[in-house]
Amino acid sequence: MSVAENIAQIKAGLPDHVQLVAVSKTKPAELLMEAYRHGQRAFGENKVQELVWKYEELPKDIEWHFIGHMQTNKVKYIVPFVRLIHGVDSFKLLKTIDKEAKKCKRIIPCLLQFHIAEEDSKFGFSMPEVTDMLHSAEFAQLTHVKISGVMGMATFTDDENQIRKEFACLKNYFDRLKTDFFPENADFKEISMGMSGDYLIAVAEGSTMVRIGSTIFGERNYLPST
Repeated sequence: MSVAENIAQIKAGLPDHVQLVAVSKTKPAELLMEAYRHGQRAFGENKVQELVWKYEELPKDIEWHFIGHMQTNKVKYIVPFVRLIHGVDSFKLLKTIDKEAKKCKRIIPCLLQFHIAEEDSKFGFSMPEVTDMLHSAEFAQLTHVKISGVMGMATFTDDENQIRKEFACLKNYFDRLKTDFFPENADFKEISMGMSGDYLIAVAEGSTMVRIGSTIFGERNYLPST
């Protein structure tokens, strides 16, 4: 099937409140434009250099999401235009985003990434780390970031019960943070979980945002043009 047909099929199976982020990393501009012409506007990238290149080349009404692990020294390149940063996995990174966003006079929506998988290769906070951060005077001084929800990646496994358990854990973290820290904050609403192999489980467990790449664009990787 075509990119457009793949998007249509995925969206047909998503509830209205769940946003599709098309993960376009390593894919060429023409494939993104095929998705764009079908109405897709939210795209996710995990490499800063590639994201900047695509932002410059592609239509300006695209909503760019940064979904990868980010080094603090690269934050400055994307804060002028990024719509949402999914993978905020340290207080140091959040403070850097705040500092760079202040220079651009922007407030950057961010998701707190939790380590929910049984894999050491995954990044993310623990719940105690997040609660300590949110209670801190240093966090209260941040003025150019907006905590909009949580993000997590399940273990890469065929065990659906384990995947479901990990997604349920992230939903529980979201609920606790909403109750304890953001009860009156309408912006704290996103649960970014679910990728091509497990997004239906994620939606069943409360996801509001799924990050889907290979099911839309295919498995093959491309090198971006220079």
